[in-house]
Amino acid sequence: MANRTDPAAKSIHGTNPQNLVEKILRSKIYQNTYWKEQCFGLTAETLVDKAMELDHLGGTYGGSRKPTPFMCLILKMLQIQPDKEIVVEFIKNDEYKYVRVLGAFYMRLTGSVTDVYRYLEPLYNDYRKLRQKLSEGKFCLTHVDEVIDELLTKDYSCDIALPRVQKRWTLEACGLLEPRRSALEDDFEEEEEKEEEEQAMDSVEDDTHEKNYYRGRSPIRERDRDRRRDRQYRDRDYERDYGRGRERDRDRDRDRDRDRDRDRDRERDRHRPRDDRDYGRERERERDREGRERERRDRERGRRRSRSRSRSRDRRDRDHEDGDHRKRRTRGSVSPRRRPEDDGSTRDEPKKKKEKKEKKSDGTDHPDPEIAEANRLRASLGLKPLK
Repeated sequence: MANRTDPAAKSIHGTNPQNLVEKILRSKIYQNTYWKEQCFGLTAETLVDKAMELDHLGGTYGGSRKPTPFMCLILKMLQIQPDKEIVVEFIKNDEYKYVRVLGAFYMRLTGSVTDVYRYLEPLYNDYRKLRQKLSEGKFCLTHVDEVIDELLTKDYSCDIALPRVQKRWTLEACGLLEPRRSALEDDFEEEEEKEEEEQAMDSVEDDTHEKNYYRGRSPIRERDRDRRRDRQYRDRDYERDYGRGRERDRDRDRDRDRDRDRDRDRERDRHRPRDDRDYGRERERERDREGRERERRDRERGRRRSRSRSRSRDRRDRDHEDGDHRKRRTRGSVSPRRRPEDDGSTRDEPKKKKEKKEKKSDGTDHPDPEIAEANRLRASLGLKPLK
């Protein structure tokens, strides 16, 4: 019962106000001692006293992620849903800075886009120091304007996802917001007027014609010139701030997209099977292995060809030498009484016998066709025939 939203509370952004805080953080707040002891039975009037007792801000801290009292009061405000006038008074409170930050944080969660810019942008001029509790449990120093800038430009603050707001230049183009006027703009205008006066005095002292010109100038023309000059400076400052704001938003969106893509790739690699991750490496290794095998086969084929060529060349040389030797022997043994016809027949007979021997010795005339084919191949490689 104590953790239920007020029945009279209205839905915010189309949901229960307490759902703006994540379920895990909400359950931790419900189990916290500060919530049970200090936040029980609080109303919009008694909530101010607890807000004045705050001495730091933050989300969760420690190993068990304990919520800070600041987060407990934020959830309590979402539960009871105080009036908008009370929240505005929180923001306008100059005496208690943590009450102001509490109201600004609640306005960022529940307010409309125009209310967020209208009530939070004036807090850029508040430079008071704040204590912020980090997730490690340590304290760090920050300022009110830094917290407001985080609420207006970041998506997360104090471990809570902030609702998305449109860019300021978009609202200005639609006419929902007026151009932002800096608190230092008056000082800048005064400095520019002083510089222009000094330049005018210097020019008057240097040139008498310029002095007569300024003295005889009409007041109406002077007033028109001042108005045009002020309008020109104002437009220039607005364009400069507008361009800087767009560049800052573009850089922030680019960084956010890059971080999101990096996290998505890391998550996909984490859940992808190991075989799929090593598939590319195995394919590279297989390609390298096939390339090495192909080179080795080419080298062996080249060696066989060179060896067979050298053997065939040696065989031809031996046959040539043997033929010359036989010719010399036959020529020396031939009788001068023999006829040329007999000499030719006697010379052809040893050649025929040698061819028959070679045919029989190489094994190509084997009756088994497989052995004969193998012997032909072995003969081309210079190996001994199979029997």
